[in-house]
Amino acid sequence: MPSRRDQITMTPEEITAFLNEERTITVGSINADGTPHLTAMWFAYIDDTIRFWTFAKSQKVVNLRRDPRATVLCEAGETYEELRGVSMTGPVEVVDDHDRVIEFGFAVHERYWGNSGDPDETREAVEKIGAKRVLVVLTPQKIASWDHRKLGGTY
Repeated sequence: MPSRRDQITMTPEEITAFLNEERTITVGSINADGTPHLTAMWFAYIDDTIRFWTFAKSQKVVNLRRDPRATVLCEAGETYEELRGVSMTGPVEVVDDHDRVIEFGFAVHERYWGNSGDPDETREAVEKIGAKRVLVVLTPQKIASWDHRKLGGTY
């Protein structure tokens, strides 16, 4: 009989579907004094990487430039029997290249607001928002997942 851990682990396809439906991750970086720094971020799961954009001078970026190790957590569920989540740990790349930052800005805009509206207004908004931002790309080296719904209400 498989262990409980084996029973609740998501398949790669389930992980992808989960990350594409959820809207917020918690990003963990390491402060200079060794304490964790946690922030909530909107994100996209693209090419098996977690990507988000943020202000270049934010504490998380300062931390990640100094120490590129990070953990992200995406979770959902209102009751214990519904809990599901994915935790990914790995190195990040902080991307300063303006074109790549803006390209991601369009991807995140489409993910959260759709493709509606005036394209010129969208471009102007993404350019304005992206002017002081960087793109952060986490390539997972370790992935943990769980979906308690697989237990059918028992534990």
